[in-house]
Amino acid sequence: MNLSPVQQKFVLHWGEMGTRWGINRTVAQIHALLYISPTPLNAEQIAETLNVARSNVSTSLKELQSWRIVKLVHVLGDKTDHFESMRDVWEMFRIVLDERKRREIDPTVALLEECMTEAAKDKDTDKHTEERLRELHRFFATTTAWYTQVRKLPAAALVKFLNAGDKVLKALGVGP
Repeated sequence: MNLSPVQQKFVLHWGEMGTRWGINRTVAQIHALLYISPTPLNAEQIAETLNVARSNVSTSLKELQSWRIVKLVHVLGDKTDHFESMRDVWEMFRIVLDERKRREIDPTVALLEECMTEAAKDKDTDKHTEERLRELHRFFATTTAWYTQVRKLPAAALVKFLNAGDKVLKALGVGP
């Protein structure tokens, strides 16, 4: 698959952004390629297009499948496995946020709860530390509760909600 200059630019940028989000560059580039590809691609096509090792492609595809944003598909008349990215951008980002919450936020909240319990029992823990832990826990509790509510919105309602930003701020008396 030969990429146009625009496609190359997008794939390279998505790879760079991936590294800033804590995602391996090749994983992000493969995701970008699959996202813009009009048809599912097999691992060999991906490796050739991006000029990366086939083993790296296999590992990256497993990672993308674990995030549930790339899936294995079969192409009639072709015995090789093909892969495609989710097409619905809203659902894709919803899944990414769910996974990040599960992998990063939930363990942090559990650790904060453990630390607060231990701090309450340990007379040597200073009050400043206890308060900082409680404050951080409240932050995560509030933001995850908000996310859980917003997560339930259908994509169309979510778009309306996000587009209402300035109106909501104005109604709260904190906007322009």
